[in-house]
Amino acid sequence: MATSKQSFEQSMGRLDEIVKLLEKGEAPLSESLALFEEGTALISKCGKLLDEAEQKVMKLKKGIDGEPEELIFDEGQQS
Repeated sequence: MATSKQSFEQSMGRLDEIVKLLEKGEAPLSESLALFEEGTALISKCGKLLDEAEQKVMKLKKGIDGEPEELIFDEGQQS
């Protein structure tokens, strides 16, 4: 299954399917290895998508004129 065109949600759904198939333990070794490789590729892809999403998160603050002002999100900063 091509993972490059899948959304994060689709990738997570497929990863869940793979885990369930592997947990059953009924697949032959070659199929289990292929599923494992697909799963590791999906984990990598989802990790990259999450990193990209995290970089886009912006914190909004009320500016001097009362309009929202975008700031880079800093998880150590509380206000």
